[in-house]
Amino acid sequence: MKRALITGVTGQDGSYLAEFLLEKGYKVYGLRRRTSTPNYENVQKIKDQIEWLSGDLTDMASLMEAVRVSQPDEVYNLAAQSYVAASWPQPLATGHMTAISVTNMLEAVRLMKPDAKYYQASSSEMFGKVQETPQRETTPFYPRSPYGVAKVYGHWITVNYRESFNMFACSGILFNHESPRRGLEFVTRKVTDAVARIKLGLQTDLKMGNLDALRDWGFAGDYVKAMWLMLQQEEPDDYVIATGEMHSVRELLETAFSYVDLNYRDYVIIDSQFVRPAEVDLLLGDCNKAKERLGWEIELSFKQLIHMMVDEDLRRVQAEQKYNEELSRVMV
Repeated sequence: MKRALITGVTGQDGSYLAEFLLEKGYKVYGLRRRTSTPNYENVQKIKDQIEWLSGDLTDMASLMEAVRVSQPDEVYNLAAQSYVAASWPQPLATGHMTAISVTNMLEAVRLMKPDAKYYQASSSEMFGKVQETPQRETTPFYPRSPYGVAKVYGHWITVNYRESFNMFACSGILFNHESPRRGLEFVTRKVTDAVARIKLGLQTDLKMGNLDALRDWGFAGDYVKAMWLMLQQEEPDDYVIATGEMHSVRELLETAFSYVDLNYRDYVIIDSQFVRPAEVDLLLGDCNKAKERLGWEIELSFKQLIHMMVDEDLRRVQAEQKYNEELSRVMV
């Protein structure tokens, strides 16, 4: 039985990856950082199938212990401060949690289980002010946020460990990937949650920033399969994972609102507080290398993804609404 250690296992990507690996017969270890109120929402169905280990990405000793106990065949380092907007008011924390933590994890693997295959979660935000379109593995990086800068560090330190210590270390340069498990602060969930609440009469408007920004959006459940495929190859390498299609935030709004027979223009308000200090105007990935070498393909289209997210948010908000109504009747 193969063994995998996943950091960030309770997040969007980590939960989909854990499900995927469990279905393949892996023994899955999940690293969790101590919090006063742990959030297992994304992994509730598989919580008891995961072997939980305590650790923190900023504490290398705890990472070494986690690797020693789990003795993983594969390590997936997905945990980070992953919200771009938060990286401007919290640049130092982002540097520690998204950049330096990668060195901590690589060093823990090198010292405790050097033959383990290692996956690093890189990001399309590293391309920032894009130097060519579409962006591929050889496109120069030009990050436009502290988050993007931190991800560039994590990417290159992974390359350095691969070349310096002959480690099987890969980076997946994943473009925007979404799902119903995405945090509400991210633009896709912000939109689909608002659509559900507006449709149900619980919200009257939606404040947005730049509607002309262009992104390459895919389904997180498809993207975690690419992570696994990278670690099944004979030689380690880095891969862009994307759909190869670009959509504007405006198109995202139109797709989500029209799905429930609403016009986004009636509800969206432009608010300057949601405009980035340094904007990334467009991101479009060239995933031909992943298709040719990994045999990876997307299964869910942009429209299918957004409709699925709206459906799930409608279901969730309706359940919350029903619960609150029943609670009110009990308390009267």
